[in-house]
Amino acid sequence: MGRPVLTLAGTAAEESGDAMTQTVTQWVRSETERPFPYVLMYHSVATYSRDPYLVTVDPQRFERQLRWLRRNGLRGVSMRELMQAREEGDASRLVGLTFDDGYADFVHNVRPSLEKYGCTATVFVIAGRLGGHNAWDADGPRKRLVTAEEVRGIAEAGLEVGSHGMLHQQMSELDDDELLIEIAESRERLCDLTGQDVGGFCYPYGDVDLRVRNTVEAAGYDYACAIWRSPVSGRHALPRTYVGDQDGALRLLAKRLRHALTANR
Repeated sequence: MGRPVLTLAGTAAEESGDAMTQTVTQWVRSETERPFPYVLMYHSVATYSRDPYLVTVDPQRFERQLRWLRRNGLRGVSMRELMQAREEGDASRLVGLTFDDGYADFVHNVRPSLEKYGCTATVFVIAGRLGGHNAWDADGPRKRLVTAEEVRGIAEAGLEVGSHGMLHQQMSELDDDELLIEIAESRERLCDLTGQDVGGFCYPYGDVDLRVRNTVEAAGYDYACAIWRSPVSGRHALPRTYVGDQDGALRLLAKRLRHALTANR
């Protein structure tokens, strides 16, 4: 993920983005008609002083982003809700909200804002690191991950819990036995923990090839999220749109329009 190249913040910018959005709604086709749904990819929402991997969004910025969605007639929802709505032909105003890695700040900073704006979301947690920290980010600040109790609370609140594997590894580098542990065992563990079906998987680092994708599908997942478009893109390797702390109204609009222009290609 590259660094954002534009910055825009403030109420005036939001209003400008709102006005521009109204001028393009006539030619933005329904999300239900697109092969790939519009899905936003977040990681951590927290105040910060250092963020070398660009995975953190300030809570105030995140709230403005949700407000922008709602002011433009869009609602952020979990992948479970989005995929079901697409099957029913009623997803034209829905946007998938996903949060990778299962940072504990999802509980404290994300969930209250989701409730405030009438949104839901999917959080992809790392089943073998619950209560731990982001050890895979060697040069980044340490961030606490959700505990098992917090995962249960997220699921009980009606938000979707998906799997991000057991240990946050590069899937394509694992042998078949290791891959099954990451994909199938993580699902079983989270199903047992939440008492609910876990229908979504998210590839750490966006690392997916045909073998990995087929293993995810065979493990019983309903869908899976990747990052980029690739030769294996589809229901079990859905591309997403990165959202960062520099994404104000016009950047959000630009990303929305880019999806509208490219989702059918």
